[in-house]
Amino acid sequence: MSTDAQTAFEAALQRVKTLTRRPDNNTLLQLYALYKQATEGDNTSPKPGLTDLVARAKWDAWTKLKGLARDEAMRRYAALVDTLE
Repeated sequence: MSTDAQTAFEAALQRVKTLTRRPDNNTLLQLYALYKQATEGDNTSPKPGLTDLVARAKWDAWTKLKGLARDEAMRRYAALVDTLE
């Protein structure tokens, strides 16, 4: 794991908590998916049922990142937070 990516990711995790405006739902899903990919890797959890729309959207967003390296997910997360500030 790249220490640069890790450092940028950890800084972004702190900065995202201090955003003055709440990001739109699509951006929140991107942040969630990149966070999960960076911290846990590929999604191996069972797919939520059709009635749980929020969980299903999160699951789908994370699953789309399958195969993305953790370092790259950390970099993308940090870059996305940069655009929100």
